[in-house]
Amino acid sequence: MTERVVEILVYIMSEIRDGKPAPNNLEIISRDLMQRGYTENEISSAFSWLYERSQNDGEELVRHAGPTLEGSFRLLHDLERIVISPEGYGYLLQLKHLGILSDAEVEQTIERAMMLGATHLSEADIKSLVASTLFNLEGASEGSFFVFEDSAVVH
Repeated sequence: MTERVVEILVYIMSEIRDGKPAPNNLEIISRDLMQRGYTENEISSAFSWLYERSQNDGEELVRHAGPTLEGSFRLLHDLERIVISPEGYGYLLQLKHLGILSDAEVEQTIERAMMLGATHLSEADIKSLVASTLFNLEGASEGSFFVFEDSAVVH
């Protein structure tokens, strides 16, 4: 489910950045996502993550569109290129560009990919690593974000 929440985050940030629906008209985005087959819980989790992220970072995610330094970007080392597929790396760059991943989270995801010891990680594999990075699935700590299953009821 967390990979689907990341897909929703990509969609939301792309829509906001492209200026299609106004960022304050989240109902239009939610309806569109539901028509695309996402559940209310998944959509709610994505919006909650965005809200939490904007509160914790103290910055506006919509304005944080590019790399930290003008014209800079992360290149993969030769060994990293063997492990991470071009599609997987492109996905990481897309998430960085959209402001979903910070520079540190890109590095953390690449480090996790390298520690797996796999010889080739596809885009789907990278999506799973990104989800675990964003939602802190390995080491849930105080203040961690939780994604609820579709049947979960929160009171």
